[in-house]
Amino acid sequence: MPIDPGAAGQEGEPRTRSWTSKDALLYAVGVGAGLGDPTSELAFTTENTAGVPQQVLPTFAVLLSQAPPPAFGDVDMTQLVHAEQSITLHRPAPVEGTATARARIEGVYDKGKGALVVIASTAVLADGSPLATNRSALFIRGAGGFGGERGPSTEWAAPQRPPDHTVTHATRPEQALLYRLSGDRNPLHSDPAFAARGGFATPILHGLCTYGVAGRALVQAAADGDPARLTSMYGRFSAIVVPGSSLTTELWRDGPDVHFRTHTDDGTVVLDRGRATVDA
Repeated sequence: MPIDPGAAGQEGEPRTRSWTSKDALLYAVGVGAGLGDPTSELAFTTENTAGVPQQVLPTFAVLLSQAPPPAFGDVDMTQLVHAEQSITLHRPAPVEGTATARARIEGVYDKGKGALVVIASTAVLADGSPLATNRSALFIRGAGGFGGERGPSTEWAAPQRPPDHTVTHATRPEQALLYRLSGDRNPLHSDPAFAARGGFATPILHGLCTYGVAGRALVQAAADGDPARLTSMYGRFSAIVVPGSSLTTELWRDGPDVHFRTHTDDGTVVLDRGRATVDA
């Protein structure tokens, strides 16, 4: 069976992950921190700068709260793309620590041209306190048409005014090679032949790397540089990013709520329907 609708409600095996200061630093560089101006984000890229204690980018918690999902069918990995991502932080991620998470399939939905699998997990620190709740949606092209529900939908529209903030961040041509060192070794992002089997002319940037770049923009512009203030973030991946592209994030603020979207130099929106919460 290409996709198993009966997988909804199933849980995978728990995963315990430990990380160090180095892992947090590598993640920050992997999502472009310090690119262009190496002194601009030292709290995330160094651990020994005078007067600058190390901090962790909020989106690093996405990796810390991931866990292997149960099987949901016989899936062609070249047809699987990351469709949506959200993270809710119950506390700032520590510079080092250990967390355990277990993934649960919340739904398997029929989108006609493909299937959407929604997976959620909550990471708990060694002392039992919750760290973050992670929710991902995976789209498997060609796996739809099995007669299942289409799934819930939400309304989103950019406010009818210019963005309150616009932040542009560059990426490197080798950005995917840096980001993959944080754990996602999918050859779609490094192997030209594998990428070609998926219909791509070149290896593409990880969706979660784009997500991390947008998270940096939110910290910088909406949270005034304080990562602890960014407590939730959601976005829908709407187009691929080729490493080396610049990413511009537009933000609209309404109190603690932020709408945002990210596009490339030619205006193609790559992270859409963005919502975030920034504490006062």
